[in-house]
Formats: sequence, C-alpha cells, structure tokens
Amino acid sequence: MQTLRFQVVGEAFKKKPLEVKTPSERPYEYFGRKVFSREKMYKYLPKEVYAQMVDVIDNGARLDRHVADHVAAGMMQWAKEQGVTHYTHWFQPLTEGTAEKHDSFIEHDGKGGMIEEFTGKLLVQQEPDASSFPSGGIRATFEARGYSAWDPTSPVFIIDDTLCIPTVFISYTGEALDYKAPLLKALKAVNTAATEVCHYFDPKVKKVTSNLGWEQEYFLVDEGLYAARPDLLMTGRTLMGHDSAKNQQMDDHYFGAIPERVAAFMRDLEMQALELGIPCKTRHNEVAPNQFELAPIFEETNLAVDHNMLLMSIMKTVARKHGFRALLHEKPFAGINGSGKHNNWSLSTDTGVLLHAPGKTAVDNLRFAVFVVETLMGVYRHNGLLKASIMSATNAHRLGANEAPPAIISSFLGKQVSELLDHIEKADKDDLFSVAGKQQMDLSIPEIPQLLIDNTDRNRTSPFAFTGNRFEFRAVGSEANCASAMIALNAAVAEALTDFKRRVDERIPEFSRRYEGTGHSGVMHAVIDVLREDIKTCRPIRFDGNGYSDEWIEEATRRGLDVEKSCPRVFERYLSEESVRMFESLGIMTRKELEARNEVKWETYTKKIQIEARVLGDLSVNHIIPVATRYQSQLLSNVEDMTRVFGEEKAARLSERNMKLIEEIAERTSSIEMMAEELVNARKLANKLADEHAKAIAYHDTVAPWMDKIRYQIDKLELVVDDSLWPLPKYRELLFIR
Repeated sequence: MQTLRFQVVGEAFKKKPLEVKTPSERPYEYFGRKVFSREKMYKYLPKEVYAQMVDVIDNGARLDRHVADHVAAGMMQWAKEQGVTHYTHWFQPLTEGTAEKHDSFIEHDGKGGMIEEFTGKLLVQQEPDASSFPSGGIRATFEARGYSAWDPTSPVFIIDDTLCIPTVFISYTGEALDYKAPLLKALKAVNTAATEVCHYFDPKVKKVTSNLGWEQEYFLVDEGLYAARPDLLMTGRTLMGHDSAKNQQMDDHYFGAIPERVAAFMRDLEMQALELGIPCKTRHNEVAPNQFELAPIFEETNLAVDHNMLLMSIMKTVARKHGFRALLHEKPFAGINGSGKHNNWSLSTDTGVLLHAPGKTAVDNLRFAVFVVETLMGVYRHNGLLKASIMSATNAHRLGANEAPPAIISSFLGKQVSELLDHIEKADKDDLFSVAGKQQMDLSIPEIPQLLIDNTDRNRTSPFAFTGNRFEFRAVGSEANCASAMIALNAAVAEALTDFKRRVDERIPEFSRRYEGTGHSGVMHAVIDVLREDIKTCRPIRFDGNGYSDEWIEEATRRGLDVEKSCPRVFERYLSEESVRMFESLGIMTRKELEARNEVKWETYTKKIQIEARVLGDLSVNHIIPVATRYQSQLLSNVEDMTRVFGEEKAARLSERNMKLIEEIAERTSSIEMMAEELVNARKLANKLADEHAKAIAYHDTVAPWMDKIRYQIDKLELVVDDSLWPLPKYRELLFIR
C-alpha cells in the first residue's frame, strides 16, 4: 500500500502548466496601469494641485490639508473607474511583513441611504491598533492608539478591489512603529549631507537621491509537497532532510532553461508586478535546484523598498495560483545555496551619479573618490551595526556558508579603485585624478566584438562590494525588509559625509591663506587633505581576498572589525553609544525607539527558534520515531523468520545486515528521544527568563544546538529506513519541479 507521501508526490509530479493569457499590449503599455502615477495625477487633479503634489514629491515641500481633499477626490474618481470599492492604509510594521485594514467608501447620506465618499482626512491619516503590533514596550496592551499617515512620495496602487495607500505607522506618543518612518528620515539625512558635500564640486546640485536595486532570490516547491511538510508549513524551512544524491553539484541549474511551469508563473508574476509599477527587468534560474531570481531596474530607495514588499506579497499569491509555494526563507534546504536579496545602492544628483567613474575632469574624479571613501568611512565606523541590520534568525543560517557573504562586514573595491585610493593617499596633490573606465578586451575571435571590461571585478565573498557605479550590499536576507539595511547604511554614510564637511570647512581658511595668489584652490586642497586622512582611517574595512577563509577571521579580528556571529548578541550593536549617537544626531531614531526595536528583534528571534523547536520535537516524537521503530519491527520479524527457516547459525550470518540496521535504529531513536527531552528542558529554562535579551541568548546558546543534533540523527535514519515508510517528502522530491 502506498504511503501518503507517495500519493502526494505522485499528484505533484502530474501538475501541468497553468495557461496564462498573454496580454495583447507590450509591457510598457500596461506598466503602472494600477498606480496613481504622475500621469494619472495630471489627468485627475486640478493643475495647481498637481503642481503642489510634484513639489511635495520632488522637493519635500509640506503638504497642505486642503490639497489632500482635492487629491482624495481625484484618487477616488480614478479608483471607481477601476472597480475599486475599498481603501486601506498599507504600512510596514516591525513584523517584517505589511499590514492593511480595508474600509469601504460608503457612508450614510443622512436620508436613510448610502453614498460613496473619500476625503483628504481619510487619505492622510487613520488609526490602526498600535498595541496589536510589535512595539518593544512603547505601547502597552491597554494603550491601543496609533496612527498611519500617508507617504505621498510613494504612489497609491490598486490590489483587487482595494485602493492601497502607502503610509508610515507611528505611536500615539510619536515614536516610529514601522520601517518607513525612519527610512524616510535616513534618506533625508543623506540627501542633506551629500548635497552639502557636492557643493564643493558643483554648486548647482539641488538634491541627492539614494537609489536601490534589489535582487530577489526565492525557491518554488509544489504545493502538495509543501503541505506534506509541517516544518515548511510552519517555519518556512526544512528542519530535517538528507542531501539529495544530485543537487547543485553539476552547476546545471544556474542560468539554465527555465522549466515550463516556472516560466508560466514568472510571466504571470511579471505582468501583475508591471501593472503595479514594479519595473521588473531580469529573471533567471539561480544556483540551487528550484531557486530563482527576479530583479528590477533601480529606483529611489523608498519606492524600491515599497515595491519589494509588494512583490513578495503578490509572489506568494501568484505561486499558489500555479500550484507552487514560494519560499522566501534564507535557507529552506540544507546542503544547497540559500537565498539572499542583494541591495545595490548608489547616490545620484539631479546632475548625475556620484559613484560613477571616470569623470570628465579632475574635479569629477576627486568627487568620485570622496563619495567612495566616505561611504567606506560609514561602513567602517558602523560595520557591526550594518551586520545587525541584516541579521535575523533565518538569515543566520545563510551568512558565512560558502554561498553567501561571511558574518564579517568588509568592502571589496577591486584593483583599479584600490590603486586610485592608494595613489591619492601617497601622491603629490596635483597628480591625483586619473581613474580608468571600461577597458577593451580582444578575444581574438573575429565573430565576437570587443568586450568592455569594468574597472572592478566582482568578489562574491564580499558583503559590501563596489561594482562599477554602486555598492552591492550582498548580505541582506531574502525575506527581509530592505529598509532595515537601508536605514543603517544611509545613516552611516550621512554621518560620515557630515563629519567630512565639518573637517573640510575647518581647514579651508588655512589652505586658502597658504595658496593665496597661486591659482590653487584652498577648498580643493582642504578636501584632499581630509580625504587622505579618511583613506588611511578606513583601510581596515577594505578587503579584496577570500571572505570564507579562516585566515580572514583572524585578520578581521586584528583589524578591529566585528566578528561576532551570535544573532542576539549582534543585535546589541544597535544600542552601542556610537549607534545611538549617530541615529539621534541625524534625527532618525531616539534611544527609546532603538531600545524598543531591539526588544522586538530579541523577542522575534526567540519566537522563531521556539516555533522551530516545537515543530521539530513534534515531528521527531510523533512521526520519525514511530516510523523508524515500525521498520525496526519489520526487520526483527524478518530475522525471526530467517531463524525458523535456516536455524540460528546460518540465520545469524544471513541476517547480519538486518541486525546492524536494527541496532543502528535503536541507538538513533534512543538518541533522538533523549535529545528531544533535553530540547524541551532547555526551552523551559529559557522561557523562565523575563528579560528578552537574556532569553534570546539562551535560545541561541542552549536550545538551537539541540536542534542541530536531533537533525543529524534523523537525517541518518532517513538513509536506512524503508523509503516507502518515510513520512515526509524527501529532498530529491522537493527540489526538482516536474
């Protein structure tokens, strides 16, 4: 008789591609169809209101309440034409997901009937229950009031029959309870600091924008197989499972032909994403089986973060439509690559990209060097904080493995940029500004044109690599909110630029006097003087070698970099005096807000490990041990039958393998039983701790290690127990889409 597992696997492999209608228009024709874009604003708003909205979005002007009434009326007219009946404030609480409460447009008309109404008051502000979201103690259960407030810089969009309004989420007492509010403040801080530094090189610069291009990696598994794995269902990853004989060792999946069912899913996902204004650009197979990637064109960071959160949500919905489940956990399967979300970050002005080289003039190249070095200064001073910004219970499984950056933040610059900085540090002041652009490579194959080679290679082991005109923050986890990393990074760079300008301004009078009448710029000499200091100071963060090596850990320690790997302890970096001083001085977050967020981080870490421990304990005791002992009983019956037929001496020889299996199963099930009990005891002791910090550390140090030990024994049993009895779909079934 077939087991449930075989029935589930059989049904999963019968899946046929879902037919998806291909739109008659080209992608650019339906791009942004469900977004209240500038084009829609121009059509549905009075001209003077449109002009004011553009000023708000582009220049940060204050939004007047009376303008909001006109905007709400225009939005509602457009939304009703799209069949919309409800609206919601869409925000990003500290749950790593998004939140929304839907209200209909209907109101009493005062005559016993109903009318549809949407005012500026409803657009601008609503009142979600703040006590029901993680607040780190800022809001008690009986203190329910909190506010969501419209972010006009991120366009309103439509999902199904609902108008979704991107908002910040704050407490009744004014503290941020979300990711968007501090992100907007961090972006304002880097804009202010970078614009002032730009004025040394170009006084016409009006604004500096932080840009983000994320690369979203994910896994797909058949929905039937997913449903048959309680660990996947409840934790997002497999808590047990032996390696498949074939996984990624042949390197045949990466950039391979996309499976037909997956291609249909990707087309459907891209269509929906493009309609919502998400500029999808790239799709491909990733390294591991069943692993894929989607990446958009660069956008302004706040909008890019919103689009990534939206994409992760619709990805899950579209996947189920196609008979899949999308897995965004960083490490759903052991033994193969996990998933990241590389955050490609850059700064640009209304006149060009600040990290682009070579420039047309020596001043352009000096500007390039300044912004590269001050970015490195921010990363160097706050390398522990940046690690904390991307650390989580789930991403900790991926960091440091040979598929992801190590749990030490360093920066790869490449040979040419490194040589440029070395040259600036050591050369005469008048010979500083040469930096190569793309070089030509002749392959000596007539049919192949010459290639343009970038001025840096790529180092996949570097968590923060310079890749031409941007830095790639590779350590961000696949299910994370990009805002966490972007808040820390933009704040660190803003602080570095602010400090750079202060020191330059202090030295300008001295250099101006020194070079008066010579034709030399005192300003440029002051810039170069401070730049040289910072090149020396941030040298420890520069590392172009193998980030996976044991030698690098030792070297990083000598350099004074943060080498801590324990997730709960890494979170402590948010509360260091350096971090608190930076966030408070830039007006991004207060000490109270940082303390509250850390409480949430520690509590979230504990709960995730706690859930995993409970699920693993249940699977061990109620699934694996019964199946293993049932197979053991079958083996024992076979030995007894052999003894009756052949006699004890011959049966002992013929049953030698079975006896070894019986003994191995007995030892492993006994170990699992003992360790499952120890796991429960460790949880009980940890749960008695009232302090969330101490509890998270206890779960990391005393609970999680038992899970690894139990898994080892279960994975060994999987190799010896009769395949037809094994209760869970195996890796060889989960990892290959049919």
